[in-house]
Amino acid sequence: MRRRMSSRRYLSAREAAEELGVSLRTLYAYVSRGMIRSEAAGGRRRRYRAEDVRRLKERKERRRRPEDAVEGALSWGTPVMESGITLITDEGFYYRGRDVVELSRRCGIEEVAALVWVGDESAAGEIFGFGAPPSVSSIRETVGGLELPPLEALQAALPLAAAGDPVAYDLRPDSAARTGGRILRLMAAVASGGEGTGGVAGTLCRGWGLQGEGTRRVLDAALVLCADHELPVSTFAARCAASSGASPYAAVSAGLAAFGGSRHGGALYLVESFLGEIEARGDVRGVIGAWFRRGEGVPGFGHPLYPDGDPRGAELLHRVSGECPGSPAVRLARTVVREVREMVGENPTVDFALVTLARALGLPPGAAVALFAVGRAVGWIGHAIEQYASGSLIRPRARYVGEPPA
Repeated sequence: MRRRMSSRRYLSAREAAEELGVSLRTLYAYVSRGMIRSEAAGGRRRRYRAEDVRRLKERKERRRRPEDAVEGALSWGTPVMESGITLITDEGFYYRGRDVVELSRRCGIEEVAALVWVGDESAAGEIFGFGAPPSVSSIRETVGGLELPPLEALQAALPLAAAGDPVAYDLRPDSAARTGGRILRLMAAVASGGEGTGGVAGTLCRGWGLQGEGTRRVLDAALVLCADHELPVSTFAARCAASSGASPYAAVSAGLAAFGGSRHGGALYLVESFLGEIEARGDVRGVIGAWFRRGEGVPGFGHPLYPDGDPRGAELLHRVSGECPGSPAVRLARTVVREVREMVGENPTVDFALVTLARALGLPPGAAVALFAVGRAVGWIGHAIEQYASGSLIRPRARYVGEPPA
């Protein structure tokens, strides 16, 4: 039942009672007390919010077996720390109470960064200033000479920039936010080979040789949609680094290290391989079946937090379709989405949308992952600023299961 409930939005009365281990009468008492929401489901039947059932069950388990609840919290379980940045619900997700899809339609990444970092969109001008940090050009040229893939180039650039930044360790909120602005401009320049002047999306466009205000807006939207997503492994790594007093550069480096794994940002490489295989074979269903036979599933589809579909993926695919309606990459994406929905009932994630965007714009290999990383750096820096303000060290304990002492 646990797996079934995690992929559904509503449960019947009997299913909800079974999941909670209570009678129907007790379930109805929970509803009357406002602990579980219900709504009409046709006729005299009612359905019950799986999210509320899951939350109530977790509360009961924490009281009964607190040690088990803590252990499960590290894998899509009970929240382990407080944050005022991102809220994820069945209806969507929000940065500081603002709907993220709406933000992506009206704001650039600088305004959203200011909202995430200091709670005020209008502070973007003060945070980002004008022009780029003096070291951007030299660092970009140094790292470019190494001929590294974009993600590795970002990892190489950050320590160089930190070494040349005299206020890297000024961890006061306003100063850390301004450092964040320098980091974001640096990352955009290194990821694309651009100059690092002007806006972040504009730097990416110039570096990748893209033109048109519509293209810049689509890249800005992608950055905004990727900016934060609560507490994935990369963000937790960034917060752990920040809790030790490490600089924002080091926090972003920690985030990048975790981000590159195949279960996180590196999953975009799997999406690229998947779509490339479909193009080469011209058989969508055959390729999907082959991926399942290999035990890999369909990369870029299905998200545990969004049973009804990832709103980031839906919005970005819509934007890409509007900007590049005749693109072969867009036509292929539509076909793949339709076939996957018919075969396994899953919807595209932001990973699939980012790869489709990169293919539609003709970006170089690794650009989709780099675009994701530049956007997510906003969240890493925002969580670092929160962690600095808390003044606490993240230091969990481990339950020893090894050989006992002699």
